[in-house]
Amino acid sequence: MNAPQTPDNDLTERALIDLAVRALEASAAVAEERPLEPDVAPAPPEAFRLVERPRLRGALERVLLGRNPEGGMDALLAFGVLDALLPEVKALVGFGDGEWRHKDVWKHTKQVVRQAVPRTEVRWAALLHDIGKVKTRRIEANGEVHFFGHAEVGASMFDKLQRRVSLFDGEESLAVTVRFLILHHLRASQYDGSWTDSAVRRFAKEMGVGLCDLLDLSRADITTKRPERKKRGLDAISELSARVRAIQAEDARVPPLPKGLGNALSERFGIAPSPELGDLMKKLKLAVEEGTLEPQREMDHYLGWLADTGAVVTKKPGGP
Repeated sequence: MNAPQTPDNDLTERALIDLAVRALEASAAVAEERPLEPDVAPAPPEAFRLVERPRLRGALERVLLGRNPEGGMDALLAFGVLDALLPEVKALVGFGDGEWRHKDVWKHTKQVVRQAVPRTEVRWAALLHDIGKVKTRRIEANGEVHFFGHAEVGASMFDKLQRRVSLFDGEESLAVTVRFLILHHLRASQYDGSWTDSAVRRFAKEMGVGLCDLLDLSRADITTKRPERKKRGLDAISELSARVRAIQAEDARVPPLPKGLGNALSERFGIAPSPELGDLMKKLKLAVEEGTLEPQREMDHYLGWLADTGAVVTKKPGGP
């Protein structure tokens, strides 16, 4: 009995998958500083679309987490992987950001990936954090270059990338974290020592569980060739991190509101112990956590804020 014949299109599909896998494996080998297989060639874009998404992401993460991620990223470019899967990143090649005579954003991106701590979410964010620059570059008449809103645009581009390529299917929490880091990657670099404790507390609250990853990405994002400028940037992030830890430790030890505030609320506004009174206390605690109110102030500070914001009406003498 003769063996069944395999259609030519199936042979072509298998050949394309093999080309794509060889290109991905070669890129990972460069990043992991392993020998390359001979005769690896660039694969056409349609070849990568045939490879299962977990396998694609796994190969890309081996590049990002390898000992030589810069070399691996150059291999992704040379073998056609960026063209097929991440054109947003490919667009950074040769694109200048206006610093140091139009520094190449691709070179900057590779350095950020290398400098980033080898955690998957941080390395992915390092790769993608500046993709919004291509769409937002603005050159002023005096030659100054700006990228206003590039973090927000980059986060939107990440959404489109995910819909197009679905690299993070089955890894929704990873996708959420990477998008968060792209969106907020400039926040820590905006810090200076004049921030009040309330501002630091509000920043930490807004960053939530992503704070550690964000600070690590911010450190990696400092690629200036000026030693004094680099030291200044790293010192500022370290100071911010230390202040966040100190404030969180202090908040954990000291109740945010003074003892007896519930009784004072009841007396001032004529509110008996009730869910309404509990809701007012929760409102005050939330305002302290968000940095709107300072913790452990005198009673009148909180009572006055409730009255001024209209959260509760002051009881009139002799009124109901």
